Amino acid sequence: MKRLVLIIGCVCILVGNLFSQQRYGFVDTEYILDKMPDYKNAQEQLDQISSNWQIEIEKVTFEIKELQTKFRADEVFLSSEMRERREKEIFDKELIAQKLQQKYFGINGDLYKKRQELIKPIQDDIYEAIKEIAKDGTYGMIIDRANGPTIIYSNQKFDLSDKVLYKLGIRTN
Repeated sequence: MKRLVLIIGCVCILVGNLFSQQRYGFVDTEYILDKMPDYKNAQEQLDQISSNWQIEIEKVTFEIKELQTKFRADEVFLSSEMRERREKEIFDKELIAQKLQQKYFGINGDLYKKRQELIKPIQDDIYEAIKEIAKDGTYGMIIDRANGPTIIYSNQKFDLSDKVLYKLGIRTN
């Protein structure tokens, strides 16, 4: 009788552990983003904007080089007052180039703000889709494997990337 109670107790504990275990899944956000046309369009817009700003900065840099070359060629013939004026002109152009670089590509520059404006809503949609899938599938954790080798091994049957795409209304091949 004691053995039977002990066996039933062990079985109950094992069954309880099986049901209390949380499920885990993973997604690959790079894969998801690669399949999203909105993301590709946003990325193309960012690339175009970045390219235009870079061209603008390169024009100013070219002007600086021209001023420096002309200054070196004329330096011997310039009075000290003219020399100072030209050096100040070069210095001012260099400041303009630095300010443009900071304005467009700095930590909180225009490119960062534009990226937030275009990419953040897409990332928010992905997060909401993942959250819904996690709740519906009773997943305890969903891991993003796109950002580095955080998972050494993963079984493909737990990859929820296609489910996220489906939830976002994107069909894969």
